[in-house]
Amino acid sequence: MTILTPTLELACELIRRPSVTPVDEGCQALMMKRLEAAGFALEPMRIENVDNFWARRGSEGPVLCFAGHTDVVPTGPVEAWQNGPFDAQVKDGMLLGRGAADMKGSLASMIIAVERFVVDHPNHKGAIAFLITSDEEGPALYGTRAVVERLRARNERLDWCIVGEPSSTTLLGDVVKNGRRGSLNGKLTIRGKQGHVAYPHLARNPIHLAAAALAELAAEQWDAGNDFFPPTTFQISNLNSGTGANNVIPGELSALFNFRFSTESTEEGLKARVEAILNKHGLDWHIDWSLSGLPFITEPGELLDAIASSIQAVTGRTTEASTSGGTSDGRFIATLGTQVVEVGPVNATIHQVNERVLASDLDLLTEVYYQTLVRLLA
Repeated sequence: MTILTPTLELACELIRRPSVTPVDEGCQALMMKRLEAAGFALEPMRIENVDNFWARRGSEGPVLCFAGHTDVVPTGPVEAWQNGPFDAQVKDGMLLGRGAADMKGSLASMIIAVERFVVDHPNHKGAIAFLITSDEEGPALYGTRAVVERLRARNERLDWCIVGEPSSTTLLGDVVKNGRRGSLNGKLTIRGKQGHVAYPHLARNPIHLAAAALAELAAEQWDAGNDFFPPTTFQISNLNSGTGANNVIPGELSALFNFRFSTESTEEGLKARVEAILNKHGLDWHIDWSLSGLPFITEPGELLDAIASSIQAVTGRTTEASTSGGTSDGRFIATLGTQVVEVGPVNATIHQVNERVLASDLDLLTEVYYQTLVRLLA
């Protein structure tokens, strides 16, 4: 029988709760119970159908916040898993189960690190906080985004934030995320005129009309990036038109597209440039825009230095700060003027069948979080 460390025990307890977004299944209650025992003031925040909580220990600044989510993505076909996705087993040195890497393993490491820190440093300076949601893998409307607005309204200060997203690529701590690109979505409609393919002079084919404009959008250089971000990218993800018949010119074309943009571009600037290109081609168009998040960056400073030093001390590795990848809830927290860095386990199997993480990595991650607390608040 495998003897589990405190971090692995807690990770297994969390994984065994099938908290498919936005359901929490009691994960937050388990975390809050332990934080209350460690001297935290608790504030559950159920917003619409989403469970969140804010917890804080200490009344003065600076404030170091741990942020994360208890929800996980759906399992996919259960029969494709080697073990049940919520069985939480340690086999051959690997912790298996949905959420092992993304991100119940990180949550367990945070709790165990903080419990140990407050025992070792009961009169630590500043404050430790937790911001936990069950709406990160879903629409992300009533989770961290909504909690941040409540904190902003009462002028809560967050100096530093560690998000437990699985940031590592090959080995624990080889990469941390010190920022993310912005994400801007558009649903483009090009209107033509439906007709018979044998009489094209009586119709206007929106596919033909849109082709040159879409090609220009795809070829456009939006910016050159900077020291922290690669150049902004534009990608068409869906393209739909037609009635299903081969003898009908369609009357409309719709396209879904996305910008992943650096701090060299703005939401307003990208919109204006897209609209100018569409107008240049004389199209009858409409766009429904939606912003998933603005870009943010945490430059080298107290938080990044403390994390990098802790990773070096625990693993012997020099970490790389990166802004690659998708979005995270860090984009909402950064709007408070907070330094935000994502530090978590290897992300090779996140959202996959048979999600897993090296069990020993979670104990190392606990130590990295603990050492960071020592460097910032001891």
